[in-house]
Amino acid sequence: MTSAPTENSDHPRPANKRGAARLSAVQALYQMDIGGSGLLETTAEYEAFRLGQEIDGVMYREADPQWFRAILAGVVENQKLIDPIIRQSLTDDWPLSRLDSTLRAILRAGAFEIMKKQDVPVAVIITEYLDIAKAFYSEDDEPKLVNAVLDRIARKQRGQKKQDEAS
Repeated sequence: MTSAPTENSDHPRPANKRGAARLSAVQALYQMDIGGSGLLETTAEYEAFRLGQEIDGVMYREADPQWFRAILAGVVENQKLIDPIIRQSLTDDWPLSRLDSTLRAILRAGAFEIMKKQDVPVAVIITEYLDIAKAFYSEDDEPKLVNAVLDRIARKQRGQKKQDEAS
């Protein structure tokens, strides 16, 4: 997953700096999962050689480096909290370990934002990660799974908080 995903003709809208940061964070999480590299090493590599850089003739979009760091560090620091929440939002016959690394990275980053970035609307978060899933998967199954799981997480995480605040 060292190359940028191709543009999806169904969604021609350009990525904003946060969207590019989200995509880079998913790629970095994938790299950390597969290669076993650490947070500081991966963050430094992406900031020096990937964010807004040209790689193998492909120009990566300029990304918000603070948003990239926040997602990456947030997922790593909160993974023991995030993974059980994702597991609860999957069906019983689809354990988290059964998902491929790209899908796990997308779900972890999306779950982190839903849980910890209260100032970002849920619809924005889900749409952004759904677009990332569509960029990596040609079938509809994975994007549908991302949509369903992030929606369940949002209902549990943000729905309960809104009810508590109303009381």
